[in-house]
Amino acid sequence: MIGNQTFKLFSILAVIVFIISSLTGCIPLQQAIEDIDSGSGTSGTLDLWDSGPLTLDPAISSEMSSHLYVMQIFSGLVRFDSELKPVPDLAERWEISADGRTYTFYLRKDAKFQDGRKISAADFKYSFERTCNPATRSQTASTYLNDIVGAGDVMSGKSATISGVEAIDGQTLAITIDAPKSYFLSKLAYPTAFLVDKKNVQSGSDWWHKPNGTGAYKLTKWTDGSLIVLQPNQYFYGQKAAVQVVFHLLAGNPMSLYETGKIDVVEISKSYIDRAKDEIGPFYDQLHIFPEFSLQYIGFNTGKPPFDDPLVRQAFCLAVNKERIVKIIQKDMVSTANGIIPAGMPGYTKDLKGLSYDPVKARELLAKSKYSSGLPHVTVTVAGWGGVDVEDYLGAVIQDWKQNLGADVSVRLLEPNTFHYNLLEEADEMFALGWIADYPDPQNFLYTLFYSGTEYNCSHFSNRELDALLDKAAVEADYAKRTVLYRQAEQIVVDQAPVMPLWFGKNYILVNHRVQNYDIDPLGVPRLNLVTLDK
Repeated sequence: MIGNQTFKLFSILAVIVFIISSLTGCIPLQQAIEDIDSGSGTSGTLDLWDSGPLTLDPAISSEMSSHLYVMQIFSGLVRFDSELKPVPDLAERWEISADGRTYTFYLRKDAKFQDGRKISAADFKYSFERTCNPATRSQTASTYLNDIVGAGDVMSGKSATISGVEAIDGQTLAITIDAPKSYFLSKLAYPTAFLVDKKNVQSGSDWWHKPNGTGAYKLTKWTDGSLIVLQPNQYFYGQKAAVQVVFHLLAGNPMSLYETGKIDVVEISKSYIDRAKDEIGPFYDQLHIFPEFSLQYIGFNTGKPPFDDPLVRQAFCLAVNKERIVKIIQKDMVSTANGIIPAGMPGYTKDLKGLSYDPVKARELLAKSKYSSGLPHVTVTVAGWGGVDVEDYLGAVIQDWKQNLGADVSVRLLEPNTFHYNLLEEADEMFALGWIADYPDPQNFLYTLFYSGTEYNCSHFSNRELDALLDKAAVEADYAKRTVLYRQAEQIVVDQAPVMPLWFGKNYILVNHRVQNYDIDPLGVPRLNLVTLDK
């Protein structure tokens, strides 16, 4: 999924909102506290800071700002366990046919929507077909449901039903895919495959403001720009949540709120990491570092000059001192990425030959390119609002390009609320983006981001050799052989340089001592129903 790269921008805006609200005599956090019936800060309430979701429609959600909520309110046939393996969720169990193409799911008899209505296989068939319907305008359907037989016909408008999804009876659902694929179950753990209530959806275009989900939490209050309240779902079939969760939206400076005890958890930015890591400071024993399968990168639009020439793309990669940026600007909070697959994820290899910093070679490649007589002006598209400074790492990247290649680079800001959903069409010659794994498989990076014509291939990159390797890897049952294929594919991506990998991420979180079992998995999502609070 697209990472929440706008957190720092929201933090800056939060300070502005806090100051303005204080001057007008209306502090959002204080108002939010007064609005919560059960009382903020009690043993039953987990208080969090957030910017709020862009959508709560599972079929549309494709970034972390929305996923945080969608993953609590909705659920699907399977979920990931603590080891990121797909395990039963709304499906109690499943069987796979001998040819590996048909999955028969047996639904839980105790599974209900949050209004108490029992779920059925027909509800899943409706949800899948709604997601694939062009009218839904899902940007994730073809990525996560494209393996299902007949899904493409619905996406293209040729059919209203998915032939590969069959409600055999009330509690049995059969899904047939086009070829045996080891990662298919993992795809079903992504929100695109989550269950929605047909009656709820048909109640109006803003139905997701009052969602009738099946997840551990139900949305009970949403005051725009102020707060969102999630309360335990009494009908939840799994481990029931022990605490209410209150999200204070852009309520002030998150670190200040954490220090004063008004929120229980805070993400640490570069500005505070030194304080957090100070062994004699007040926060050292509250700091938690969680690994994350994420990649931050600069993408090159291979359909526009000068990045239609791979020599130019390679030169731009070689011209940037990533190690210096990671160490000095990012304060070693991340690790330098020479490839695409994050460290620790299946398929990762240290043996990959990356395009390391070499400004001399960069200039040599540029001199051999078809733009040897001079580079045109280029623009990099990033998420942000006018008046908000560009992130310092990007400034350092641009400075390296200017110093080592003589490149003239400007920045264009796209509103963060629409950036992730419009980037494919809006990207200039370059763009800055982050990607967090949706499931722990190299396919989720290499195919999703670089296969010809995919929805998240914002570089418009196309390479027949790469496509052939990815097609072959998709149906390879032998894990070792499959891994070799993906490593070959990754090397092609690095060599052809449709993107410049910058770093693999980590999550640095301060957690109040009273909060127990607050964990973030490598996919970036906390399971809030596992959280308990000490009185």
